[in-house]
Amino acid sequence: MDSGRPRWRPRAWLVALFVLITVALALTTVGVARPVATWVVLGVAVAITISVVGWAFTRTRTQRERYENDLAAWAAERATQIERLRIAADLHDLVSHGLGLITVRAAAARSVTGPDGEAERVSALADVERTSRETTTELRRMLNVLRSPGAAPLRPADTIDDLPAIVKAANDARVTASLDIDELDDVSPGAQLTVCAVVREALNNTVRHAGPTSARVSVHRSQESVVVDVRDAGPRSGWRPQPGAGHGLDGLRQRITALGGTLHAVPEGNGFRLTAHIPDRERL
Repeated sequence: MDSGRPRWRPRAWLVALFVLITVALALTTVGVARPVATWVVLGVAVAITISVVGWAFTRTRTQRERYENDLAAWAAERATQIERLRIAADLHDLVSHGLGLITVRAAAARSVTGPDGEAERVSALADVERTSRETTTELRRMLNVLRSPGAAPLRPADTIDDLPAIVKAANDARVTASLDIDELDDVSPGAQLTVCAVVREALNNTVRHAGPTSARVSVHRSQESVVVDVRDAGPRSGWRPQPGAGHGLDGLRQRITALGGTLHAVPEGNGFRLTAHIPDRERL
C-alpha cells in the first residue's frame, strides 16, 4: 500500500445499523394495551428508521466526496513528486553531457598541432560557448521548476524517435556513433523512456572516457524485452579520460532492475560494452 494514500472508511451505516438494532430491541420490550398506542409506537419506529437511513445516506455521500477530493489531491502530489524525481535524473544527464562535451572539446583542441591547430581551437571555443549557454539555460529552467511550490509542469517523455537526436549529440562531441534500430512494433512509453536513458548514459560515458572514438548503438527486440547494445572502440592513443561523478551507471542499473530487467557494463577489447534488457510490460 502506498504511504499516505487516503483510505475509504465508511462508518455511517455501522452507526445506523446499531441505532436500528437498538430501536428494534426497544420495541420488543415495550408493551402496549391499546391499538392506538401500538400505532403510535410503530409510527415513531418508522420515523426513526427513515431519519436514520436518510442520515446514513447523506453522511456516506459527504464522506465519499471528501475521500475522492483527498484521493485526487494525493494523486496530484504523487505525480508532482515523481516528475520532480525525473527532473532530478534529467539534471544528472544534462550536467554529465554538457560538461563531458566541454571537457572533450577543450582537451582535443589543446592537443591539436600543425597548421590546422588554430582553426580547431577556434571551433572548439565556439562549441564550448554554445554548449555552456545551452546547458546553463536548461539548468536554470529545471531549477526554477524544482523551486516552484506548485505542481511541476509535465513535459513529453523521450521516445524511440528521439534516439537519432541523442546519437547526433554524441557525434557533435566528436564521437563517430552509428544507430541501428530493428522493427520494434509497439513499445510501451516506459520502455521507450528507459531505452533513451540507456543510450544517452552509454554515449555520455563514451564521450568522457574514450573521447573522439567510434561507437555503435543497436536496439532490437528479444522476445518480450527491448535490448539496447552500445559498444565503443576505446580511447585513441594519448587520450586522457575525464571521469564524472560515477553515479550514472548505478542509477541506471537500479532503474532497470526495478523494471525487472538487467544491465551489463563490461570492458570489451580496447573499448567498453553496455547491454540492457528492458522488459516491455505492455506485451507481457
